Amino acid sequence: MAMNAGSPSYPGAVPIYAPGKEPLPPGLTEEDRAAYQQTKKWEGYAAMAMESCAVKTVLAGGAGFGIGAFFSLMSASFAYEDPLLRQQTQAGLKTHQKAREVLKDMGRGMWTSGKGFGKVGALFAGIECVIESYRAKNDIYNSVASGFVAGGILARNSGPKAAVGGGFAFAAFSAAIDLLFLRRESPEED
Repeated sequence: MAMNAGSPSYPGAVPIYAPGKEPLPPGLTEEDRAAYQQTKKWEGYAAMAMESCAVKTVLAGGAGFGIGAFFSLMSASFAYEDPLLRQQTQAGLKTHQKAREVLKDMGRGMWTSGKGFGKVGALFAGIECVIESYRAKNDIYNSVASGFVAGGILARNSGPKAAVGGGFAFAAFSAAIDLLFLRRESPEED
């Protein structure tokens, strides 16, 4: 039995309208029904994709890469402020060679910083999504737990004590961000 698109699915409930005969939004005619249903179908696909952990992880990694590259670009402007250091490192070069060296150095820094931020963003978002999917809740405990796991993974090469310390530090940072900047709906507001 097909239920109405967009209506809640209650077991045993009889649909009010026959499938394909639901009322159209204001301004649409019967000729627009096929296009409207196709649009609703693709909106559903997009919503399902945006809720998947893989897409959330890729988006967070890409956003982290962009933010890391931007931070590196901004901090690169301070790297060439010392005129004495600039004269020593770029002695004997023409202006276009100096510019090329500066841009290459900025690009390397942007790539390195972007990769680091992207890795952190993808790792945290992926772990948080998996924990949220497993718990079937969206609360602060997801971000704290994922912060602890991500911090431990990021510090794993420094030994077990550093991994636990990194986990606690990242968990505390995640909790602070969650409490200060995110507003979650309480169960009464649902």
